[in-house]
Amino acid sequence: MIVFVIVFWARFKLWFFSLWSNDFYMNLDVALRTISPFLIIMGLGYVSRMLGFLGEGDGRVLNSFIYYFALPSFLVGSLSQVDFIGLGFGFIIACLAPVLIAITVLYLFCLLFNFSMETFALLVVCTVFGNLFFYGMPFVLFGFSEAGSLATVSASFISLLTIPVAIIVLEIYGSRARGEPKDFGKIVRGLLGNPVIVSVFFGTFLSLLKVPVPVFVLNSLNLLGSTTVPLAIFLLGVFFYGRRYFGLADGFMLSLLRMVFLPTLALAIAKFVSLGGMEETIVVIMHATPLATPMIVFSERYNFFKDTIASLLLISSVLGGVYLNLWLLVLGH
Repeated sequence: MIVFVIVFWARFKLWFFSLWSNDFYMNLDVALRTISPFLIIMGLGYVSRMLGFLGEGDGRVLNSFIYYFALPSFLVGSLSQVDFIGLGFGFIIACLAPVLIAITVLYLFCLLFNFSMETFALLVVCTVFGNLFFYGMPFVLFGFSEAGSLATVSASFISLLTIPVAIIVLEIYGSRARGEPKDFGKIVRGLLGNPVIVSVFFGTFLSLLKVPVPVFVLNSLNLLGSTTVPLAIFLLGVFFYGRRYFGLADGFMLSLLRMVFLPTLALAIAKFVSLGGMEETIVVIMHATPLATPMIVFSERYNFFKDTIASLLLISSVLGGVYLNLWLLVLGH
């Protein structure tokens, strides 16, 4: 937190004194390119529900299409064309280590202050389960189109760790709430059938073995996958309509875990492993993305702090374009 404040203040002073320089207009251009599409497309999703173009259950249909078809196609098509050999080991460490360190710190924090396991579960999920594919990748693509491949790889590596962690925590929470024994076999089967995890492994497998993907297959995957970003952002607005929001103050405090805490860890680790340039930027931005959209569904399925999660998603998603641009300022963009 202290590191973030010091670095941000230094960057802010440089930005302030360059208000009338070309740097200011370049920064403004990046900010507008990253924020505007989110606000416009989310707004259209919200209006579509308000005007009755979409019904109450239509959001779940769109979510299923993205989750089972569009996103897997995007991941397989993109990852199969990535040169993983060229990625440095430091980049992989910077993707995974912040999550592991954050979980350890939160566990020690809960032990120190004698917090319940339910509170620990809430802190872990709100910290590690980021909206990497539906917010982080679009943000990067809008601001730095040339970094799309790197953003996909980073989101994939992080998801291979964070999705299992989030699902395991939620399953254990649900089992405790129902007074049932933990069924780890069910958890493992669910993870093995998760379309995101399967797609990441399959796309990486094709890339590492240099299996040629036929052009007509790759074109089909890319065409289907290209619907992922706009539909995912549109879906945010659809989900936000008609919900009741309580505990906005608690939601804001929890959002600081992904706004400040986790990306600060990521920046420190990126510096430690000597990452620089766009790799450092991608790692920090991915760890700073808002809470993952599927938590709307998971919070209802597991009866997991439903009001708090709804408020947190609203706050972090609406403010995401602003605070992610502040991180770009800290990172020198």
